[in-house]
Amino acid sequence: MTERPKSSYGSASAKESIVLVVDDDESMRRALTNLFESIGLKVEVFASAPEMLDSKLPDVASCLVLDIRLPGLSGLDFQTELAKANIHIPIIFMTGHGDIPMSVRAMKGGAVDFLTKPFRDQDMLDAVVTAIERDRKRREADKIVADLQALLETLTPREREVLAWVASGRLNKQIAAELGLAEITVKIHRGRIMKKMGARSLADLLRKAQTLGVGRIKP
Repeated sequence: MTERPKSSYGSASAKESIVLVVDDDESMRRALTNLFESIGLKVEVFASAPEMLDSKLPDVASCLVLDIRLPGLSGLDFQTELAKANIHIPIIFMTGHGDIPMSVRAMKGGAVDFLTKPFRDQDMLDAVVTAIERDRKRREADKIVADLQALLETLTPREREVLAWVASGRLNKQIAAELGLAEITVKIHRGRIMKKMGARSLADLLRKAQTLGVGRIKP
């Protein structure tokens, strides 16, 4: 790590976020902790991948600063294990012995950056802020889907069926014919669906259905 100019990062970057560091070098863990805390970020450090896996991960926007060469499970293998466990925390790799195949594998696995030691403090800070913002956006998108899914589950089986046809672009009379219902009944179902899904308009309802993957009925 090298000296850097005073950071100008705002508190918005640090709010409700945390950096996880996995490195077997105690001096590096201490230096990174000081660096991240200098811009108001919370930090948790671990000496190995298993140590991090045994801990309870914070449910806030976060990123993982991960050394490639670790005792036991390597950083790249840890990246693979996290993906298998459906843990999508953005990763910034660091190494003192980097090579092109390593960096290619890391980036293909979704890493935000691959920094070779000694790296500039500013490069690490830039990578961390980028990673945390990526995780924040992912969490916001996941919450939108989860909230919509909860609304979808309030629909009756028939309402879900009507929603699928509506989202597929069918008119009320076409839906009525498909389902063997009166057209007025379809209209009533649509009204209830709009209310339960909190849709302000048909276009809004269609956007929500698309987000949920509803409406893939073939004509």
